[in-house]
Amino acid sequence: MATADQVKALVKSHAEGDDTRFYSVALQVAAGAARNGHGRFAQELKALVDSLRQQSTSPVTQGRLVAVAQPRGELAQLLNVSYPQLALADMSLNPDLLHRLERVILEQRQADRLRSHGFRPVRRLLLTGAPGTGKTMSAQVLAGELRLPLFVIRLDGLITKFMGETAAKLRLIFDALVETRGVYLFDEVDALAGERTHGNDVGEIRRVLNSFLQFLETHSSDSLLVAATNHPQLLDRAIFRRFDTVIEYPLPDSAVARQVIRNRLATVEVARLNWAKIDQAAEGLSQGEITVAAELAAKDAILTDGGPVTTAALCQALQARKADHIG
Repeated sequence: MATADQVKALVKSHAEGDDTRFYSVALQVAAGAARNGHGRFAQELKALVDSLRQQSTSPVTQGRLVAVAQPRGELAQLLNVSYPQLALADMSLNPDLLHRLERVILEQRQADRLRSHGFRPVRRLLLTGAPGTGKTMSAQVLAGELRLPLFVIRLDGLITKFMGETAAKLRLIFDALVETRGVYLFDEVDALAGERTHGNDVGEIRRVLNSFLQFLETHSSDSLLVAATNHPQLLDRAIFRRFDTVIEYPLPDSAVARQVIRNRLATVEVARLNWAKIDQAAEGLSQGEITVAAELAAKDAILTDGGPVTTAALCQALQARKADHIG
């Protein structure tokens, strides 16, 4: 059940009116209960938190978050907006990654305090790592924890065959960062900021990259800019200097893999598991792939005899993901 620190955190967050923190700790309690065999309680607590979150994020409430709830005009072709309700407790990360995201959230929440001493909070993040390791989800969590809208930049609308238009559209996006505070995600940013010395480079492409570098350099709004890439080796070297911090997302170790599996199977019956075998089967897979495998094993158990999820079923599903990955 809840630890002493979790109880204190619940009381403190309630007293301060910090709903996001309150829900985050409550989900941590649910995850702990599930690991200790209290699956029904964990499911009921998670359902209660989800219900309360939905009530607190009705369209009326969401409308107060930003001056413009939905991008309009040309921006509507460049940005997709959402209001994520994810919290850090929903992620399975190693302690170092978790600490670095907590630091970003803390600096954003204490921005006025930092400014009063002549400092600015972290506002430009570059996330690198293999697909499925949590980069995009981290942007969603940052938006959820900070109670900000998430704006995802649509590269298909941004990058055109007329590079001059691309630079102009970039300016529109960076103007939006100033006008509407939020978390702005440039996913697969290597498509925009590739190495300038590549053989297929042309003058116009260099000008687009230079414009992007300049906009990053002068970015001084209260918005949080997040760029993510699966291929950091393709990025122009100058791009790294434009970010306040670069966070690398490694493949999960056995502890993180186990947490992913436990969290995903919290609502179903699970047999006594041989974790050594599961660790071996999960090695080399991302959090996203492990999640898919755990879901497959759970659904197979539900749709067959309704029995518990077994070690053999989990290992088979994990090996199948490896085979798909290799193929």
